[in-house]
Amino acid sequence: MNTVQAIWDALEAVPDPEIPVVSLRELGILRDVRHTSAGVEIIITPTYSGCPAMGQIEDDIHAVLAQQHITARITTQLAPAWTTDWISPATKEKLRSYGIAPPHTTTPDSDRVIRFTARKSAVDAVACPQCGSVNTTETSHFGSTACKALYKCLDCLEPFDYFKSY
Repeated sequence: MNTVQAIWDALEAVPDPEIPVVSLRELGILRDVRHTSAGVEIIITPTYSGCPAMGQIEDDIHAVLAQQHITARITTQLAPAWTTDWISPATKEKLRSYGIAPPHTTTPDSDRVIRFTARKSAVDAVACPQCGSVNTTETSHFGSTACKALYKCLDCLEPFDYFKSY
């Protein structure tokens, strides 16, 4: 019988199909591994409910488990909704090194409110992952994927993705 830890270990390096320098676990997409009466169950949560990569993520998990002769049921769980707070500081640094501006840390739940207009402040400044300048501008609310926005640095003139905070 496979231990839960052995399964976690096998899945540790499964990369995100859209950002191959970080793993599903590092992004917080891989939520749980558990033994049930029906066998092994893997819980995943998409970065947003319409994420087109979920089928590929399931296939990648099944492929890694098959190499270990493990069969599992994969369950997509939408609640609690994925949040960028599940991304560790080390993973944010990997995103930055890859050329994607990492998400800002969000405020505690008690401070979260629905805002119907854009809020701009120094805290919201997105630093360029190339040169570090905060003299940047959003050029499109959607970047290479819907969970990222396209920005441009006004100092080095390089375009880059910003992983939106949720």
